[in-house]
Amino acid sequence: MAHDALLASLPPPPAQQLAAYACDPQHTRGRRLAEPLAPTRTDYQRDRDRIVHSTAFRRLVYKTQVFLNHEGDLFRTRLTHSLEVAQLGRSIARSLGLNEDLVETIALAHDLGHTPFGHAGQDALHECMAAYGGFEHNQQSLRVVDLLEERYPQFNGLNLTFETREGILKHCSKKNALALERLEPTYADGAGGVASRFLNRSQASLEAQLCNLADEIAYNAHDIDDGIRSGLISMAQMMEVPLFARFCEQAVAAHPSLREPAQSRRWMYETIRLMLSVQVFDVIAATRDALQAAAVQSVAQVRAAPALVMFTPDMQQQSAHLKKFLFAQLYRHPQVVQTMAHAKQIVQDLFAAYCADPRQMQAGFAARAQGALTAAEDLEQGPQRIVADYIAGMTDRFAAREHQRLTGMNLLA
Repeated sequence: MAHDALLASLPPPPAQQLAAYACDPQHTRGRRLAEPLAPTRTDYQRDRDRIVHSTAFRRLVYKTQVFLNHEGDLFRTRLTHSLEVAQLGRSIARSLGLNEDLVETIALAHDLGHTPFGHAGQDALHECMAAYGGFEHNQQSLRVVDLLEERYPQFNGLNLTFETREGILKHCSKKNALALERLEPTYADGAGGVASRFLNRSQASLEAQLCNLADEIAYNAHDIDDGIRSGLISMAQMMEVPLFARFCEQAVAAHPSLREPAQSRRWMYETIRLMLSVQVFDVIAATRDALQAAAVQSVAQVRAAPALVMFTPDMQQQSAHLKKFLFAQLYRHPQVVQTMAHAKQIVQDLFAAYCADPRQMQAGFAARAQGALTAAEDLEQGPQRIVADYIAGMTDRFAAREHQRLTGMNLLA
């Protein structure tokens, strides 16, 4: 059967049962460049598939969360974190009648712009780019899907839908929002572009709001796991956190054998499982109440309302206490701080070396840094932005290898 005839014979994707306030792919605001519909996938499913097949997504497996990639095989990476956010997001979305495919898509894409070496890499690159517009990983994730991926002959980037792109852009300054809006297409509904909500103080879709909160839930839980596994924090220390202690006691009350030293890891896992479940139930309950109070019946009404995906006040307070504990006891642990100081030096040295001689980068980036990219394709044209793109796309081990090649030093040995 000929290709076109085969496509015509395929049934359309089944419609998902959605709440009135959920994003419906049949009513997407569209892509930056119009494309024919896919015969067997919705637009959000198509976005997800493009993300999964992207180079940037594959690199996440070698990008760090808290512990650098070479420090152990079982610590979280940006890839495993993104999968966990997607799982949590889909679970909550189903209970709220939101679009699961869009939630999964945003979750899988939300960290595509993260630098190597986690927040230390981001901080270092932001410092390097201070005179050139700065660096922010959410905006970089949007750059990846809008510009930097090179897979299709018709366009740069992945040409994703507005709703996916909106969910990726979690934070944005007024200056950057204005710059982004200048590059946005004119949408059929006449509303603003992907950064307009940062200018008119409106909200993103419920699916995007949900991904933000699922991200927070996921990284708090897995940082406890990785922190205890690494030995930098202990179960005894975690008992200082009421949210953790509550479920630690509940777990051992139901399973007394967990107190045995040989069962300590099972105890931790059960505690985290219980904590995650209650946080998920809390978000569902609090969000249902907020939706009912706001009486929203459309995506447009969601955008005009206050943020609606939330914890209850009590859970919000407990989550904030947990984050404060992890910041003080794990993220600022002397061993983590020392490693991250080396990581920051690697990024800073790479930036200086590539700016001094762009030919040290891969050929495509070297050519762009020497003026091949037109102003219409870039927010801040200049070799420094191209260098930042190159470094941000690196994995931990590639950055360390490049640093050793250029400086002769092995800082992470």
